[in-house]
Amino acid sequence: MFDSTAILFTSFGLGQGPAELQQTLAGRFLVLLGEADVLPRRLLFYTEGVRLVCEGSPVLEQLEAFETRGVELIICSTCLDYYGLSEKVRVGIVGGMPDIIQALAYAQKVISV
Repeated sequence: MFDSTAILFTSFGLGQGPAELQQTLAGRFLVLLGEADVLPRRLLFYTEGVRLVCEGSPVLEQLEAFETRGVELIICSTCLDYYGLSEKVRVGIVGGMPDIIQALAYAQKVISV
């Protein structure tokens, strides 16, 4: 079951602190979120957050599980181009800022992590 929540990832992990801790927290967050009764409708990725959906990301397995369950993963193409990651995307739908804006507009709740 989905609700209309959109979760926004703007960094290569969660919070502030050492990179390893941020990525560990992101992985744990996604595992626990995946165990919830109600899933978010969309996961959105821009700025450094696009690194989470690319080759070598420590959370690819969790993100693949969300996509398999029908959660939309929308990734900013401008950000991918900026970081030179366009060819390394392994999960989700590459879109533009208009797609992210539309997803935010239709969400009843937006959570930035």
